[in-house]
Amino acid sequence: MATLTSSAPAGLRNLIRSKTAIGILVVLIAGTGGYFLFFRHATAYRLVAVRRGSISESVSLTGNTAPARSVSLAFSGSGVISRVYSALGRRVDAGQLLAALDTSDLAAGVRSAQATVDTQKAKLEGLQAGSRPEDIAASQAALDKAKQDLANMYAGIRDTSTDAYAKANDALRIQLDPFFSNAETNTPKLTYVTGNSQSAIDAEAQRLSATIAIDKWRGQLDAIDRSNAGLEAFLQAELSYLATIRQLLGNLSKTLDLAPALSASTLAAYKADVSTALNEVNVASKNLNTISQNIASQKLTVSQSQAQLDLKKAGSLPTDISAQKAQVEQARASLDSASAKLRNARIVAPIAGTITQFDAKAGQQASPSTALISIMSNAGYEVDAGMSETDIGKVSVGDTVAMTLDAFPGETFPGKVFYIAPSETNTQGVVSYAIKISFDKADARLKSGLTANVTIETKHKDNVLLLPQYAILQNDAGTFVQTLENGKTVKEIPVTLGIRDQNGDVEIVSGVSEGMQVLNIGLKTP
Repeated sequence: MATLTSSAPAGLRNLIRSKTAIGILVVLIAGTGGYFLFFRHATAYRLVAVRRGSISESVSLTGNTAPARSVSLAFSGSGVISRVYSALGRRVDAGQLLAALDTSDLAAGVRSAQATVDTQKAKLEGLQAGSRPEDIAASQAALDKAKQDLANMYAGIRDTSTDAYAKANDALRIQLDPFFSNAETNTPKLTYVTGNSQSAIDAEAQRLSATIAIDKWRGQLDAIDRSNAGLEAFLQAELSYLATIRQLLGNLSKTLDLAPALSASTLAAYKADVSTALNEVNVASKNLNTISQNIASQKLTVSQSQAQLDLKKAGSLPTDISAQKAQVEQARASLDSASAKLRNARIVAPIAGTITQFDAKAGQQASPSTALISIMSNAGYEVDAGMSETDIGKVSVGDTVAMTLDAFPGETFPGKVFYIAPSETNTQGVVSYAIKISFDKADARLKSGLTANVTIETKHKDNVLLLPQYAILQNDAGTFVQTLENGKTVKEIPVTLGIRDQNGDVEIVSGVSEGMQVLNIGLKTP
């Protein structure tokens, strides 16, 4: 075969090259056509089998460790701190005394309140026991004495009345004798002229009334009514007789103020007589009033003594006992209050733990409700976190939790949800709900404030049908999986989904059976 050399004409070389290119193109076209002819119908599908297994739905969030219990302590009242018994960082036991105020005044208040309780209880016991025989006898003696004293007062009326009559009679008939002519008749007349004519008329009329009164008084003294009521009535009558004489003396004094015909010496003598008579009348009235008032007072004493005796004989009334019981309870309440103030003058550790704040100092003035001491308990730690409102409905108390802590990489700490806040926390318009998680096991390495990555298992099911999420088709028509019929035709089967886990698996409630092969469609369709 001849070899084409570079010496060949240029036209011949171009022709050879064009034929070679055409040949290569024909081969490529033929190969491509053959591929489409023999392999186009053999579309490759990836399948995934429906399997049976367990699935857990969970919620993830981040929180921080905190002491399971911590307290801040303060005095409930003010005062000066007398002593402190601990310091920052020390471990304390529940019930251990940490600090105390000066309690001298409070202790005295407790003793006083206790004494009041004892006194009121003794009174109650006395009421409940009733009166003793000696108490009744003493009350009877007091009553008898009161009655005798009253009887003596009534017996003394005659002597007092006789003396009062004597004074009144002297005032009327001796001291006033120079003032009247015909004094003991029905027409007594003044023995001098006065410019006060009305007083003169009144004085003459009253002289007659006084004579009648004094004579009647004399007759009553001779036939005095010895009864108590009669004696009291006689006293009142005597006072009225003296009042009549006193009116007479008042008018006579007025007549003497306008008696120009009387000499100075006579006028002075008359005025002295009126003054002496008035003094006698006043003394008599005072004596009678005194005995009358004494009788009234003694009658009240007798009445009270009788009531006291009757009360002791009858014993205590139920109402009296009830009232005294109330007094005892009131005294006990005061004692409880005083005792509480004394107890609250100390700060005592309510829990065992470590002191994280200790600001109490001896000699310092303590203010009520100002926290001075804080304790973190030895009961371990919990995790506090906030959950969004979209997830809070999935979580329940008792849900299982798996936690990882940034401080301990590669370790998982199991726990449980033990508290879910009933109300929301709103932070700058973002609503969340506080939850608390306990550790299943105590760990001495834990500290407060560690970051915790929390996964809460909200649901768990065993022995259910499962498929990966990417094998499920979701569109406007519903939720489906796809299968092949006769290895060629794609068929959609409606399915009902259950819970999903964080690994991408989905529970299939209905529509498929275990082992069924479905297409791995890879993505959800819009």
